[in-house]
Amino acid sequence: MTQETETGADTPIVWRSLLYVPGNNEKFISKAHTRGADAIILDLEDSVPEAQRQTARDMLPDAVKTVSQAGADPVVRINRPIRHMVKDVEAAVKAGARCLFVTKVDGAGHLKLVAELVEECEREAGRPHGSVKLAAMVETADAYFRAHAIARASSRLIGMSLGGEDFAMDIGCLPDTDTLLVPKQTVMIAAKAAGLMAMGFIGTVADYNDTEGFRAAIRKSVKFGFDCASVIHPSGIPILNEEFTPTKESIDHARRVIDGYEAARLAGRGAITIDGKMIDVPIVIRAERLLARYDAIKGKEGG
Repeated sequence: MTQETETGADTPIVWRSLLYVPGNNEKFISKAHTRGADAIILDLEDSVPEAQRQTARDMLPDAVKTVSQAGADPVVRINRPIRHMVKDVEAAVKAGARCLFVTKVDGAGHLKLVAELVEECEREAGRPHGSVKLAAMVETADAYFRAHAIARASSRLIGMSLGGEDFAMDIGCLPDTDTLLVPKQTVMIAAKAAGLMAMGFIGTVADYNDTEGFRAAIRKSVKFGFDCASVIHPSGIPILNEEFTPTKESIDHARRVIDGYEAARLAGRGAITIDGKMIDVPIVIRAERLLARYDAIKGKEGG
């Protein structure tokens, strides 16, 4: 697991790929660290029958250690009903989870309540203040119209996503690329406006045997501005890691943009041309952000 500092200011979280693993499945948990995901989500929600949830909670201390042994961030997806949520948070924080996926968020007040509980559990577990992060899952029509407020509900929040299947069920539509395009874009923009990771991809859970189709969906999602995505099958992890990592060509271009703009600034010029295109401040900022993301990814990979 990532080393926590005394102040709780642990290293920045940068994800490309997240793999869901049922929290009660020892076989899947034991292999999860070999899959190459940036984060492993130990699920206490949909993939675990209600009768097995306490067993999954009891397994968390060992599971967190197991899934994080190769450097992946240990994440726990918690349940929405309050009675389950409290037990989930207490167990996850004590076990050492770095982030909690908060399901069926219905507004800023809901996230603030979760954050308050996390703070109490964090203190009781002797963990640094602020070391446990949150990611919000918007899954209902009501929450959709509160996405802007949800994204600003807590300083612990690092990412936000639209839960496509649940959202589609709530509004009575088929969960496909066409119907979910605008909702996913809206939540993505709300996340970016608050400085959070935009999680997910354009489309729905794909047939992972169709690797080219899945790759095309992720490539399109990168173009739209998404930062990372989660999958339930490990075959999708290499594609997520590759497509959510800036390409060599884009990194080379970003460096030329930054260097060229700095040279122009020192020469008293406000704009330059790179590869036949005018370069101004927004393009430079985008290049700087791209390089920062690339450096964070390479730092996580150790090279």
